[in-house]
Amino acid sequence: MAELGAHLTAEAAGDDRPSIFEAVAQDSLMAAVKPALLHLVKVLAESNPGRFGLLWRRFDEIYVLLDLLLQQHYLARCSASFSENFYSLKRIPTGDCKQQPLATAGLPKKQHWKSLLLLILVPYLKGKLEKLVSSLREEDEYSIHPPSSSWKRFYRAFLAAYPFVNMAWEGWFLVQQLCYILGKAQHHSPLLRLAGVRLVRLTAEDIQALEKKLAVAASSPTHSIRTQVQSAVRKALGGIAFSLSTGLSVCVFFLQFLDWWYSSENQETIKSLTALPTPPPPVHLDHGGGSALLPKLKTVCPLCRKIRVNATALSTSGFVFCYRCVYNYVKTHQRCPITGYATELQHLVKLYSPES
Repeated sequence: MAELGAHLTAEAAGDDRPSIFEAVAQDSLMAAVKPALLHLVKVLAESNPGRFGLLWRRFDEIYVLLDLLLQQHYLARCSASFSENFYSLKRIPTGDCKQQPLATAGLPKKQHWKSLLLLILVPYLKGKLEKLVSSLREEDEYSIHPPSSSWKRFYRAFLAAYPFVNMAWEGWFLVQQLCYILGKAQHHSPLLRLAGVRLVRLTAEDIQALEKKLAVAASSPTHSIRTQVQSAVRKALGGIAFSLSTGLSVCVFFLQFLDWWYSSENQETIKSLTALPTPPPPVHLDHGGGSALLPKLKTVCPLCRKIRVNATALSTSGFVFCYRCVYNYVKTHQRCPITGYATELQHLVKLYSPES
């Protein structure tokens, strides 16, 4: 059995292809970074909603911009994405060229931009689609739309078709990886095939060229004002990308641990170990009976200022509202209307009293 599987990790003579484990590991690296960073931002937003609330609400867009800067820096400098460079890999154009270009030469312009778009755009669109499906499922569960509405029929059909589309997408990646293991394909991922590149290991010449390029860039003089401005902008962008990459390199295993710790398999254990205590009431509850946020009568909804209908509490703050009022507010603002705590739709808890 060991002999049969040895070719998966062993490097054959003259074979520059990475093993399937190296290829899959570099793919999972960036996939683990985003959810871990998302949890850190969520903790910051819950601790200080006024300062970090915008960062939580616009996390996807901010992450895409930072990821774009990071991947552009590494593709231009090392002919590889951040995770590929982390595992000492590089991209070269597809083909049976005997003389491989050095990593410092960069990719051809066509392969460079296709690689950048596929690295950034595909994960972003996939994440947005998953959030849309989750939102539609929540609306379908809570019956926000009338049963006879055409929109309800449309998104129910969409929800029914999505699992099959997702299964086809994941199956495409699985088949490509199997072909790569069996030596029938040069790419372990369909995205590499669409970009027209393949992964190879860095050679000693590549490492020497990268070190030499970094030393020359640090010591090269500049003359004209235009050249100085371009060099300053390039150094600033490179410095930001370098700081991001250095920080990710240092924290990558910590982030992967956070991603595992807060995965769905560990949620029940985490909830029992790290359950939040009951938050104390705001100070103005004792003296602010006539405040703008809290009505005098406890049976009045703070949002619509009417007697509550379908009383619903927020588990993040404990305040009670009308179900429809707080549902629309949390869906739009993702925070508690009174305390400003970061809140999601799953934090809504319906209350049922004997009077109702």
